[in-house]
Amino acid sequence: MLLTVGMIIVFVSCIGGFAVAGGNPVSLIHAGEIMIICGIGLGILIVSSPKTVLLTLKSDIIKAFKGGISDQGKFIDLLVMLYELFMLGRRKGTPALDEHVSDPNNSSIFSKYPSFLNDKGLVEFLCNSLRPIVDGRCKPGEIGGILKSELSSREAEASRSIKAIEMISDALPGVGIVAAVLGIINTMSNLEDPESVGYKVAAALSGTFLGIFLAYGIGVPLGRLVSLNQGQEMLYYRIVERSVSGFATGLSPIMAVEIGRRSLDKVMQPTADDLEEKCKDAAKGG
Repeated sequence: MLLTVGMIIVFVSCIGGFAVAGGNPVSLIHAGEIMIICGIGLGILIVSSPKTVLLTLKSDIIKAFKGGISDQGKFIDLLVMLYELFMLGRRKGTPALDEHVSDPNNSSIFSKYPSFLNDKGLVEFLCNSLRPIVDGRCKPGEIGGILKSELSSREAEASRSIKAIEMISDALPGVGIVAAVLGIINTMSNLEDPESVGYKVAAALSGTFLGIFLAYGIGVPLGRLVSLNQGQEMLYYRIVERSVSGFATGLSPIMAVEIGRRSLDKVMQPTADDLEEKCKDAAKGG
């Protein structure tokens, strides 16, 4: 929602200011220049990005228009769910977690937290994090390094869409110059008609304007927003990584999730007392 509002402000300020200064907004619209800039820009994006990056980019942009993914309720659900899992592992031993890790969709614990279960990537990460502990394939002190390595890989993969936006933002001003040069070539090739010279020069300059406007008015801020959203999304994974590592090394369930709570931004972070109360309520319910 805020992204849409921001874009409207950018467009209204730019076009409105041009009109107030005596310009005609219609004079900024030239189909040829728009086709050159948008077509070349799209082509550059497709040439430089594999299909997986394009799909991720599409998903990230949709999330940006929806207002991001930050949800305090989902963070709290994740922490409380981890507490339930750790309590089960503490009471009955880590092998008792196998039924939840092996079949998360039918887990009696996971099913109570649909916000978690609907996030397939997060479910996969948690199950992969717990599986070595359940199977006894690694020492408790080793799991932290394994999870950090996987998390770094996920962060690098997610950042590819940001780099794609940054790349196209850097390219658009140059593409605008290309459109302007083509417009000037078109103008110089037809000087016999003096009345059309002014129109064609204006069209050429509108190409430069459009390239710079799209780059710095849309591309750069959109890339920044996508980057912030991805950082927020990675907090879910960070909670799992730190909480599971803490539990594996012998911390009590409540202290393990406390480490996860402290990984959150202050605006999303529940108080320690609130989290402990919710965890106790969940334990009673279980």
